[in-house]
Amino acid sequence: MSEKILNFNSKTIHGGQEPEKAYGAVMPPIYQTSTYSQTTPGGHKGYEYSRSANPTRTALEKSLASIENGNYGLAFGSGLAAIDAVIKLLNPGDEVVSTNDLYGGSYRLFKQIFEKYGIKFHFIGMQEVSAIEAKINENTKLIWVETPTNPMMNIIDIKAVATLAQKHQILLAVDNTFATPYLQVPLDLGADIVMHSATKYLGGHSDVVVGALVVKDKELADKLYFIQNASGAVCGPMDSFLVLRGIKTLHVRMQRHCENGKAIAEYLANHPKIEKVYWPGFEDHANHDIAKSQMNDFGGMISFVPKGSSYEEAIKIVEQLRLFTLAESLGGVESLAGHPASMTHASIPKEEREKSGVVDALIRLSVGIEDKEDLIADLEQAIG
Repeated sequence: MSEKILNFNSKTIHGGQEPEKAYGAVMPPIYQTSTYSQTTPGGHKGYEYSRSANPTRTALEKSLASIENGNYGLAFGSGLAAIDAVIKLLNPGDEVVSTNDLYGGSYRLFKQIFEKYGIKFHFIGMQEVSAIEAKINENTKLIWVETPTNPMMNIIDIKAVATLAQKHQILLAVDNTFATPYLQVPLDLGADIVMHSATKYLGGHSDVVVGALVVKDKELADKLYFIQNASGAVCGPMDSFLVLRGIKTLHVRMQRHCENGKAIAEYLANHPKIEKVYWPGFEDHANHDIAKSQMNDFGGMISFVPKGSSYEEAIKIVEQLRLFTLAESLGGVESLAGHPASMTHASIPKEEREKSGVVDALIRLSVGIEDKEDLIADLEQAIG
């Protein structure tokens, strides 16, 4: 059956894949090798050195391209390595417009690494496209979008931003880590580049660190492949195998993440000791209608602020959780809780964090696939 007519659930299992040629292995083998024999200099069977390419990584990259409706996939040693490759498309003097409530590691990479090489970054609220256009000038070469944003769960209209980017001939990159292609497909909405921390939902089991890029355009893909090989921040064959295995159950895991996320969000919204809950599935969410139009569901990521909005109360809650594990990261089968101000977003100055809503009392949940009744009971005993 042609892959082009496969639905998403089938693509996660079969997209870009074929039985291994030597023995017909259904799962791609882990090619744990650094180099490959040649019959004559340059005479090889498609692989010469595993930084440049490895068959297990190739299988993953084909799967990534398939599930994101792209033509070319690239796998890296981490999500930040993937972002690093995108920014290396730019030159000194170029400017980037980015959302103001993005992952702290992305902010750190932009501000503390690339800004000293002459690339200028603007961090703004992107809920209104007019705010983005106000920052665009002749030096603007890239718009960097997260949606839903981390950790405020803001929704950015990808199609509207893509129209703006095309008008000004600017690249649009979308961090699709929170949503995954199960919920939204940015390339279909006009984005040029999709990025993932595949460590999260794509891998799905908190046992690997991998990043990914997917594009449709061959010229852009060739530039990124050159950077990938030249900079060398690739993932190994075992990591590639683990993410590929995770992708095969992405659709069933995401269904449960969404179901549990809805239940937890509604529980928190009705709790007398909770001040505010951030989740795009609520009808009173500022960009709920855009979320409905570009997403198939609302995901398992939730942030909330306890009443009193104190740092001490937030820390008390996360320390008393038992089923939710207090830990960095997200998107695994297990539920995780985090305190963004002191963990994932600590690299962002306090003043800048609080401008976007990342206050000291904010708690972020990655809702896993356990029984929702058990998760609610854990929150109940922790919140009191």
